[in-house]
Amino acid sequence: MERASPFPAAEYETRLDRTRERMREAGLSALFVTDPANMNYLTGYEGWSFYVHQGVLVTLDADPVWIGREMDAKAAEVTTWLPDEHVRSYSDDHVHSPYDLHPADYTAEVLREFGVDDATVGVEMDAYYYTARTHRRLEENLPEATLEDATLLVNWVRLKKSERELEQMERAARIAEHAMRAGIETIEAGVRESTAAAAIYEALVEGVEAYGGDYPAIAPLMPSGDFTGTPHLSWSDREFEAGDPVIIELAGCKHRYHCPMARTVNVGEPPAEMDETAEVVVEGLEAALDAVEPGVTAEAVEAAWREVIAEHGIEKESRIGYACGLGYPPDWGEHTASLRPGDTTVLEEDMTFHLIPGIWYDEFGVEISETFRVTADGAETFADFPRELF
Repeated sequence: MERASPFPAAEYETRLDRTRERMREAGLSALFVTDPANMNYLTGYEGWSFYVHQGVLVTLDADPVWIGREMDAKAAEVTTWLPDEHVRSYSDDHVHSPYDLHPADYTAEVLREFGVDDATVGVEMDAYYYTARTHRRLEENLPEATLEDATLLVNWVRLKKSERELEQMERAARIAEHAMRAGIETIEAGVRESTAAAAIYEALVEGVEAYGGDYPAIAPLMPSGDFTGTPHLSWSDREFEAGDPVIIELAGCKHRYHCPMARTVNVGEPPAEMDETAEVVVEGLEAALDAVEPGVTAEAVEAAWREVIAEHGIEKESRIGYACGLGYPPDWGEHTASLRPGDTTVLEEDMTFHLIPGIWYDEFGVEISETFRVTADGAETFADFPRELF
């Protein structure tokens, strides 16, 4: 059966080589990956199956092994580059079984089969879909193994993107532009928030003329009115009113690669204070982008923003950006480098970040963001969309 992957096998081989190098540095003989983004990164696996237990076993000297639910095995066969004998599945009576059966029991059998049941095995202890019971059952079933926390090992490998990955983020940017236009054009007094959200979702999935879009890892965020100082709200069925500020944060997505973008809208003429705040946000955002180049630290980029807002008497404690790219619900961030004080990650070419310097007050908030890649010449933004208060 034809494989449904946007990347050739050679791309995955390179990713595996880099992952195994980090495994050796960490003293690991095996790695059990449960973060869906990391599973996809190493094998190409795609499917809405992360609500049940699944994972990928990586060893130092054999092809990875996909382990998951029996009804999802076919998805592994058609979306990954793995040989069929490296697709292993547990029976359906393991699914949501109270206590007598657990998918980790079957996972332990696979680890024994591949000779790493007495080895040092990395597990993603802080990944969303690796549960406390999974860890306990693995410990019970593998008494001679040493389970080490390797939560972000693959995430750090993902930080630098290949040309093929960057191509997917470029496509996601075109979708993000399309969806942002749809949202802005729909918002007006008397229109329900849910109607604007529907227009955004339609554009995200419809995509552009050349290709369609995928579902993003985060639903479009759209706080409005008195709630724009609360950045992570979605939408309701209330109608927009004249004078409402509205924040739209969304991401185009193609083959699970994201290009996030945020813009701010006001229904009618915005108050002077909001106009002034938007100007500060844009000035600070552009200063941060100008600070980007290979060799500078993540905190140095944030410092450029902080210097600008300080001139206007504004302080902001939260980070202004983070590494992003490949993602599954509930997040498109990579959980590695952040643009904030104290993060000494040195920027390198082909790292990608979402720069989102928002300023929020009790009465309103303003977000204007850009996703960028680090190039030899500095920051190169993916999207082409006006940086202004709409």
